[in-house]
Amino acid sequence: MRSKRSHPVLAAGLGFLFMMILAQPVASQPATPADDAGKRVFKDACAGCHKWHGAGGGGYGGAALSLRQSQLSPEQIGETIGCGRPGTGMPFHKRGAYDDGSCFGLKKADLGKDMPPEANRFLRPPEVAAVVGYVTQHVQGKGAPNLGECQEFWGEQSRACNDYKN
Repeated sequence: MRSKRSHPVLAAGLGFLFMMILAQPVASQPATPADDAGKRVFKDACAGCHKWHGAGGGGYGGAALSLRQSQLSPEQIGETIGCGRPGTGMPFHKRGAYDDGSCFGLKKADLGKDMPPEANRFLRPPEVAAVVGYVTQHVQGKGAPNLGECQEFWGEQSRACNDYKN
C-alpha cells in the first residue's frame, strides 16, 4: 500500500519545475499576479539595496551587486535570497538559515565574523519564488534602466522617474 506522504524527490522536482516556469522570459505580455507578487516583495525586501532597477551600486541601500548583470541561475538566485552571502552584506531571508546547516552546509558557529546579516524580514518559499521569477523576467540581463521600466515599476505619474525623461 502506498503512503500518502509526498515523496521528497517528487516534491523537489515540482519545486524546480515551478521555479523554471517562473524564470521563462515573457515577451511584452501584461503583468500577471505572479509578476505583481514578485514586484511587491522585491520593492519591500530587495530594492533598498539593489534599487528599483536592480542595478545595485552605492547610495541609499549600500553597495549591492547588479542583478541586471548577474549570471546566476534561478536556483542560485533563490539560494542567495534565502541564505544571503557569507562574508558580504547580502542578508539572509530564510528563518533559521544557519541553524541547521541547510545553507551551504554551514552553521552560525562555522561562520564567525563572516555570518551574513539577518534581513529585516524573513521570506516564505512562495515569496522567494516570486522574487526569483520577477528578477529573471524583468531585471536580469536588461541594459541600462529606462523611463518605461521606471514607470512600470513606480507608475506613470511617479516623480521617481523624472531622471529618465528627456
